[in-house]
Amino acid sequence: MTPSDAVRCVRRTLTFMEQDPNAVTQDLFAVIASLSRVVYSTDVRVPYCVTPRGIGSPPPAPLPSPYAPIITSATTTATAAPHGKSPMSLFSNVNHSLFCSAPTRLRRAVCADEFSGPQLHTDLDVGGKNIKYVLAGEGAGTIFAINELTGDIHAMKRLDREEKAEYTLTAQVVNADTDEPLEPPSEFIIKVQDINDNPPQFIEGPYRASVPEMSAVGAPVTRVTATDADDPVYGNSAKLVYSILEGQPYFSVDPNSATIKIALHGMDREMREEYLVVIQAKDMGGHMGGLSGTTTVTVTLTDINDNPPKFSKSLYEFVIPEDLPIGKMGGKVKANDRDIGDNAKSTYSIIEGDEQGTFEIVTDAQTQEGILRVKKPLDFESKRAYTLKVEASNVRPEPSSSGPFKDTATVKIVVEDSDEPPFFSKPVYLLEVNENAPINTVVGTVTARDPDSSGSQVRYFIDRHTDLERQFNINVDDGKITLAKPLDRETDMWHNITVTATEVRNHSQISRAIVAIRVMDINDNAPEFATEYEAFLCENGKPGQVIQTVSAVDKDDPIQGHYFDYRLVPEMLNNPNFTIKNNQDNSISVLAKHDTFRRQKQEMYFLPIIVTDNGNPPMSSTNTLTIRVCGCSKEGIVQSCNVEAYVLPIGLSMGALIAILACIILLLVIVVLFVTLRRHKNEPLIIKDDEDVRENIIRYDDEGGGEEDTEAFDIATLQNPDGINGYLPRKDIKPDLQFMPRAGQHSGPNGVDVDEFINVRLHEADNDPTAPPYDSIQIYGYEGRGSIAGSLSSLETASSDSDQNYDYLREWGPRFRRLGELYSVGESDRET
Repeated sequence: MTPSDAVRCVRRTLTFMEQDPNAVTQDLFAVIASLSRVVYSTDVRVPYCVTPRGIGSPPPAPLPSPYAPIITSATTTATAAPHGKSPMSLFSNVNHSLFCSAPTRLRRAVCADEFSGPQLHTDLDVGGKNIKYVLAGEGAGTIFAINELTGDIHAMKRLDREEKAEYTLTAQVVNADTDEPLEPPSEFIIKVQDINDNPPQFIEGPYRASVPEMSAVGAPVTRVTATDADDPVYGNSAKLVYSILEGQPYFSVDPNSATIKIALHGMDREMREEYLVVIQAKDMGGHMGGLSGTTTVTVTLTDINDNPPKFSKSLYEFVIPEDLPIGKMGGKVKANDRDIGDNAKSTYSIIEGDEQGTFEIVTDAQTQEGILRVKKPLDFESKRAYTLKVEASNVRPEPSSSGPFKDTATVKIVVEDSDEPPFFSKPVYLLEVNENAPINTVVGTVTARDPDSSGSQVRYFIDRHTDLERQFNINVDDGKITLAKPLDRETDMWHNITVTATEVRNHSQISRAIVAIRVMDINDNAPEFATEYEAFLCENGKPGQVIQTVSAVDKDDPIQGHYFDYRLVPEMLNNPNFTIKNNQDNSISVLAKHDTFRRQKQEMYFLPIIVTDNGNPPMSSTNTLTIRVCGCSKEGIVQSCNVEAYVLPIGLSMGALIAILACIILLLVIVVLFVTLRRHKNEPLIIKDDEDVRENIIRYDDEGGGEEDTEAFDIATLQNPDGINGYLPRKDIKPDLQFMPRAGQHSGPNGVDVDEFINVRLHEADNDPTAPPYDSIQIYGYEGRGSIAGSLSSLETASSDSDQNYDYLREWGPRFRRLGELYSVGESDRET
């Protein structure tokens, strides 16, 4: 093969007849190296050894014999079939040469520019023979087609390596007429060589990422990933290089790992919070001609606590009334923080100017404002202004930041004077008074003053809702509380009343104080048995046997405690049957003196005992112990103490006694029923005739005398002591509170002191807790409910011009017939 032959291969198909491989010269490789694409389709029989070499490096000269060059392109594979073995595929990149050893016969060479696919050829094809080539396998007939005469294989459609990378086909030579195989089938593989036809793609884009503000240069933000569908093994079609198109100078990207990093120092969220970064991925190693794809990355700077709170102004001024209730807001301060979230939360505190703790400041969780509240009562007369220093500090300072994370402001508070209610010296007064103390006894005194500079006079009153029984009075001028009724400690030990104080010049300013009055005990109650004792004594009891243990109680409560003295009444000091023994624990034991007690002789004994307390003066009472004599068993267990003891000796059992009593009761019931029936009289039958009308004349023309007219004023009301001085409940309302009636005062012997009555009633009305307010509207124009009787007047009927027909009265009977005639006569007389 000469260089001219190789050059002609570029334009047409060359046919080499059998040629000595030794004729291949050095010039041939120089020509072959200059060719762009050359394909040799051979049927040579060569060993398996294949050595690739670069085209730029020709084989050693002289070329070892026998060698033949086989150069493959990016789209075609040459097939070599060793003698007697299966075909083998030989393929390589266009940048390599394949050298096959063994004697080689190059039957046919085809230029790649004019070749659509590999060419099959058999030694049987010597021309003129009736043979044809048959192709089978993957894509045969659809993707690949073979020329039956020449063995040329053609692609019928465009191939895509990303869809299928290789195809396995089988070729065979058969008789054109009979389709009988002339040679065994040969299998070969067509591999689709990749070209750069797919751009990189970011499957997961667009991206969002975040990084703390003020991060250091080089701090990683996020990593993006692009994919290329081209073959990563062949060439650089899938070799990607990343670059940043938008986002400088804030961010950079690693060209190989695609890691986005911080590129600028001091990125502050408060200046700019969000950035848009555009990243490009380019294949072919980033060289010219490569394909590229882009994605966006939205980077958000997260907040760190790098800003301290800052008051909007350095001085705050508030005016607060002195009567502002404790816990109420007096003002607000606000420290702004440019951070967000928890980093912007602040806490407020008073660091100067409030040594007495009069104020407090708390943080509003919603608005982050400092709420200044009153913690103790304000007093304009004692202190009129306050100057406070308030500090706002972050709740969560950033350890990496230098700070400071606090700010201060001055708060000036001016106390405004208010008309305050009277001020009691104590909120609660504890007073004591002896029970049964006489009326008008002084219990104690409450004091209140007007805290205002004017010093108005104060008046005192008792809230009668807390003293419904009116047991106490108070002097309106000096607050002295006195008794209005005697007190009994055993009924109520404590009395809690409320005293109000008002200014003389302003009754709306009211203050209250609680007065707890303790009733002190005096020895006014005698001791008595703790319970109604009933002792049982056995007939067979022994002398000295304890019959009953007796104890006593006393309603009084002496300071030194109770000590009771028990003794028998003087006339029974030498009682022959019983005696008492002191148990030294405020109780005694009653003992029997003999054992001769019999129920038939005496069933019951009464033992009076005097119990005396240790009060001053001592009080005593006589209590009687009832002792019943009972039948007991040998062990001393009581068996019977009732009437059975008397009926058993006559031979009657308990069942018989019950039967007799039942019969007696039944007879009594029968007798009572019989007597009742005999005395019962039937009511007479009253026959009422509807037409029985008496001919009596009754006058109905009396005017007046109705229900309201008969209710005249009764002067006896004034003569009633209860009406004079007692409490008369109101009839127009239902009172919410019930009052105990009070004893009336004496009335004059010859009548009623009207002046005293009116004064008492006026006092009652002024102090009545159920009375309506003084400024309520009262209606006094009530004239009565009127008569419930209807009008019986016949004037309208008599004066009417209409004709009346009274014939229906005749149908009611003879009695109404006369009435109809009378009316008819009246009508006729009027007409005449």
